[in-house]
Amino acid sequence: MAKVAVTLASDFEDSELTHPAVALEEAGHDVVVIGTEQGAILRGKRGQAKVTVRGTPKSHAAADFDALLIPGGYSPDHLRTEPEMVAFVKHFVDQKKPVAAICHGPQLLIEADVVRGKRLTSWPSVRKDLENAGASWEDREVVEDGNLITSRKPDDLPAFSEALVARLDFEDSPTLVM
Repeated sequence: MAKVAVTLASDFEDSELTHPAVALEEAGHDVVVIGTEQGAILRGKRGQAKVTVRGTPKSHAAADFDALLIPGGYSPDHLRTEPEMVAFVKHFVDQKKPVAAICHGPQLLIEADVVRGKRLTSWPSVRKDLENAGASWEDREVVEDGNLITSRKPDDLPAFSEALVARLDFEDSPTLVM
């Protein structure tokens, strides 16, 4: 099955990590938290989730993963000032690997300069940033454009997680040759 990187810093939105991570793991995928300091313990902004960073962009190449998950909260804003993390994110998009970002997650996509000409959604306060970066913003629970999967908020998590798992399951399915 797929190996999924999760870019994460402190103050992430708890459910935007845990809900998709559980859905991915239940589908048989491996979830690896990538942060700025290996071994660091990160806590969600609501205090409900705590995770240990398993690697950094220096210790784990983006090429080693099949997909990327970017939870929201304040985490993406913290990570967008880290050049190695931004390059890590950009690699996934450039390689056409699935990238799923929810809520404030698209802030990292903006910083990686990969949203121009794309249709995306996000938390409403990120809308103008996306539009200024050349994206078309849509107010829908899930927007898929190429390899990008985006959602607005925690209420969208069931559809968001389902879209990501479905994409990975489709990419893992054998190619039928006739």
